[in-house]
Formats: sequence, C-alpha cells, structure tokens
Amino acid sequence: MPDAEEITELDDATVDKIAAGEVVERPASVVKELVENSLDAAADRVEVAVERGGKDLVRVRDDGVGMTEAAVRKAVRQHTTSKIRDADDLDGVGTLGFRGEALHTIGAVSRLTIRTKPRGGDRGTELRMEGGEVAAVEPTGCPEGTTVEVTDLFYNTPAREKYLKQDRTEFARVNDVVTRYALANPDVAVSLEHDGREVFSTTGQRDLRATVLAVYGRQVAQSMVPVEAEAPEDGPLEGISGYVSHPETTRSSRDYVSTFVNGRWVRSGAAREAVVEAYGNQLAADRYPFAVLFLDVPADSVDVNVHPRKMEVRFADEAGLREQVETAVREALLDHGLLRSSAPRGRSAPDQATIEPSSPSTDTDDATTDSTTDTAKTSEATDDGSRSRPSPDTGPARSSASPSSPQESSEDTKPWSRTSRSTARSSSTSGSASSSSPRPSRSPVTNDPDTQTTLSGDDAHPTTEYDNFPSLRVLGQLHDTYIVAEADDGLLLIDQHAADERVNYERLSERFEGDTTTQALADPVELELTAREAAHFDDYQDALARLGFHANRIGDRTVEVTTVPGFVAESVGPSVIRDVLADLIEGEGVAEKTVEAIADDLLSDMACYPSITGNTSLTDGSVVDLLSALDDCENPWACPHGRPVLIHIDSAEIDDRFERDYPGH
Repeated sequence: MPDAEEITELDDATVDKIAAGEVVERPASVVKELVENSLDAAADRVEVAVERGGKDLVRVRDDGVGMTEAAVRKAVRQHTTSKIRDADDLDGVGTLGFRGEALHTIGAVSRLTIRTKPRGGDRGTELRMEGGEVAAVEPTGCPEGTTVEVTDLFYNTPAREKYLKQDRTEFARVNDVVTRYALANPDVAVSLEHDGREVFSTTGQRDLRATVLAVYGRQVAQSMVPVEAEAPEDGPLEGISGYVSHPETTRSSRDYVSTFVNGRWVRSGAAREAVVEAYGNQLAADRYPFAVLFLDVPADSVDVNVHPRKMEVRFADEAGLREQVETAVREALLDHGLLRSSAPRGRSAPDQATIEPSSPSTDTDDATTDSTTDTAKTSEATDDGSRSRPSPDTGPARSSASPSSPQESSEDTKPWSRTSRSTARSSSTSGSASSSSPRPSRSPVTNDPDTQTTLSGDDAHPTTEYDNFPSLRVLGQLHDTYIVAEADDGLLLIDQHAADERVNYERLSERFEGDTTTQALADPVELELTAREAAHFDDYQDALARLGFHANRIGDRTVEVTTVPGFVAESVGPSVIRDVLADLIEGEGVAEKTVEAIADDLLSDMACYPSITGNTSLTDGSVVDLLSALDDCENPWACPHGRPVLIHIDSAEIDDRFERDYPGH
C-alpha cells in the first residue's frame, strides 16, 4: 500500500481525448458542431452526407465565408475561436458554436480533412489532421466556403467506438440534428444524404411551411397552424413564433416538438411541456403534436453553456416561459377553432345517463343508457391515423406509466389471495384479444332516499363471489369514474377505465398469441412518411411484416399498406404503422427493443381506445359484468400501462380515521 496518493499530470493527447469525449459523443455530435459552424459562417447552403450512420464518414459542405490558410491553421488549435474574445463575451453569445473549439475536439478522435477558401480569395487550403496532430497543410483547388470531412471516428479510442449503436440508429440521431437545423433556418438550403441516397432537401427560400413540407411531408405541413405572439412587458420572452399542428396530427414520440432559443435548437422540457399543456384535453394520452417554435430571449437571461454539448438551456425565469409559451400556443389553436372548452379530443362530450331518485326503470331508460355507453366507447379514426379518445382520467389529460411493470403480479402485491393465480404473461408472449368491453343492456340506477338499495334499486345487498376479489357488494359510482364496492374487510374503489383496459388488453393478447392474424385491406392505403420515417422504412420492413403490417414503398416518402393485424383493422386502421415504425427506430437507441415488446406496447394502446372512459355513467349490469371480466384476468391489479385498477381501504384504517379505538363505539 502506498503511503500517500499520487497525483499525475496528464499529457496533452490524453487531455484532448477526454475533452473530446465530453463534446463528441457520437456521429450526430460531430454533425451538430459542423452544421452550427457552417451556419455561423453565413452559409446559404449546407450539405450534409454521412456513411454508415456517420461511423465511416461525416461530410459537411457550406458556401460560407471560408478561411485563409492562416485562419484554418489557427482554427484546429485548442481554445481558439472566432466567436468570443474574453470571458465577458460568454454572457452574450449570439452565435451557435465556436469554430476552432469544435474542430480541435473532433480532430482529436478522428481523421479530419478541411478544405476551405475565403470569399473573393484566389486559392484554397487543405489541412489534414489525425488524432489531434496536423499531418499536412497545402494549397488546393476548391469552391468558396468550407468542407469538413471526418472519417474513422473514434479510431484511436476503441472503448468509445464500441458503444456506438447500429448504423441505422446512429443515422436516426444524425437525421434528427439536421432536421432541427433545417427547420431553424428556412433561409438556408439544407440537404441530408445517407449512403449516397438523399433523405431530404429544403429550398432555403425563407418559407418555414415549405421547410416543414420538405422534412415532414405534405400532410403535416397542411395541418400546421401559425403561432405569433408578442411578449408582455414583464415576460422573459421577447417574442414567440412558429407553427404547431392540428390536434389530430400527432405522433407517439415527443421528438417532433422542436424548440429553438435565439435560433439554436435546444432541448427544453419546460417549453415542450407548455406546448402539450396548451392543447388541454384535445390530445389523447401519450400523443404529441408537431411543433416548430422560435423563442426570442435576451442573451443574458439564458445559459446555453449549462450542457457540454450545448443541447440544454437554463432560463432565468422558467415559470414565466412556461406561461408565455402555453398562452401563445393555446391562443393560436383557439383562433383556428381547434380547441374546445371541455369535450374530449375529436368529438363532443358524451351525454350521461340521468339518474332520478325513486324513478322506476323503463324501456326508454334502457335504450338511453345503452346509447350512452356505446357513445362513450366509440373511437373515431383521424386524418393522420391517430385514434380519437378522451383522457382515461378525470385529472390531467396525460399521465406517465408506473415504473413497475404492468405484467408483474404476486401474492405479496394482491390485497387478497383467495385463489392461486399465475402471474401475467410476459410482454414477449403477450397477444391480443377482442377489444370489445362489456356493455349489456341494463336498467338505470334508481335511488330511494328512504331505502338503502343496490344499483338495480333492490332493497337487499346481494353479494357476488369472485376468485381474485373478496365477496363484493357494489354500492355505486363516484364521479362517474370509480366503482364503489363494499367488502367484508373494507371498501374498494375501482377505476372503471383501468379495469376495462386490462380486460381488453388480455383479450387482445390471447388473440395475438401464436401466428399473427392479418387482414387484407380491400383497398390498399397510401401513407406519407416523414423524412426520418422514410429513411428507416426499408430497414424495418421485415419487422413490420412480423407484426402483421405488409407495406411496400411506392415513392421516396410514400408506402402502400396492403395488410394489417386483425385487431388493428378493427380499431385504429393502417396508419398506426407510423407509430410502430417510430417505436422500432427509437427502441434500438434505448434498449434494443424487441419486436415482441413493441407488439405489447401496441396491444396496450389498442386496449385503451374502446375502454370505458372516466365521466361515464354505468348501469348495474355493466358494473357486474365488468367486475366479472376483470376477475377472470391473469393480472387484474394494474392496467397494461401500469396504473392501479383498484384501491383497497381496509376496515381497520377506516376505524382509525374515525378514531373508533375505544370500547362501546
């Protein structure tokens, strides 16, 4: 054992590699730095090309101001930049990047070639760099502007190279970066090429909607609503502008909500959440709009250097920013008649069954109740394929899933254990089932104020026996959302939406087990994809077929769907293929998500659409049948998204709350 810890000063090469690792994490990081430099150089055109997702080659060519030989020699040195002069300048940085700092760090972990010629110059310069050392500088013939080529990224840091994902996953990240900067700069013609194939190209004619058309497609571009708001005197933002999509044009990924602060693409959770909140209950759960929003902020009120790669920002007044963004987006949607005050997204709020005390049941009441239940459970296809459905909760329209797996169930987690049940099937063996939920014709609830009755109006308290649950006596509904039941050992509150969702999920799962049942479409459906979706369609075509989606490319950005899984045909239709494709793309970047896991996610979403919603009055028979179906489930304790189905309040807790802890009371 040494007597004291020794401190060693690192050599310059090691320091450079460590510093580069903080900024250059993957090919997309290189693309981001180089594109920012091109934009700062006043380029009118920026061309990005990558090979193998950027592992073999990243090339960014611009027609900007270019550099002289002396300037390019200086640019690859450490701590050199054309953007700032001293520390005071950091508080008011209005540019995107530091040209010299980026080139030095990239060059430390790759083979780097720069060809550049200043505007009006008589000759160009080529500089080659390997592992942080300049290998050669010589004159060359080249157009005005700068071209930077990065090859063999991380060739001298194999540990970092080992953690790169598959080529298509790395390219998805590159695509995201270039797309964001294309949207941020509609006055610049931006193009992206992968393995020799053009992914998209914008016009650079200062038309933001045309830029949206180039990267997201015509359908999305036509659905966009302009946002333009002047900031109040006491607000942190000087202005808000851009576009947001119609509430029916959504995706399952938040990646299409893009925010730009002073022209810089950044990740701002506060701004993104404000955009989503502006839609209120017009967005279905776990759906996100398209948004391209520009936030103008005084340079000294935002810190863009809080993150090493300048991907995140910190605002001096985050609460004020949230309020301004939410107000601006909401007003834009209201101006175009796209928000309703309280109705669920895509339809008017369903009528509720009227409950009259001491009123005898009639055939008319039966018909009204049946119609109400059907109305509450009908789903409507939307123009972009997302499913119209109200929020399952009476609270916020969006809820995050529980961190625990919805498929796990054990005797320790059950409030009661009357019989031994096997745990729910894992997601890899989950299948699908009938998406219909119980909705029999029953008499409406009647309540005699002088008599304690059941939902059917009888004077007794009939008890129903269950396998998983204790003997229950149903008492009624709370807020038309929770079923209230009495058990021998306490009180139960059952979330009717979560319960019906669990029933539908397990029925869908049973149908999906084994060979996927497919249904051929009488008329093939053409779908337009975004540039990102189209770039990955060929890679995942076989995986989609395994799920029951058979589609063929009929254009650069258009596919024709001929066959879909049977349960999809009955619910949302073929356009859900875009969400499945997005899950496949994103799954690899997170945890190499399997096709089976994505199928399970799809089943969970499909189970939600036809399920009984909150704020829906139920008949007595509907409640009994729902509880019976729930009791038959392998895991009746949680919905497929992880929310609890029921809450049990035992008698001891109730007695404690009322302080019934002394004799005679």
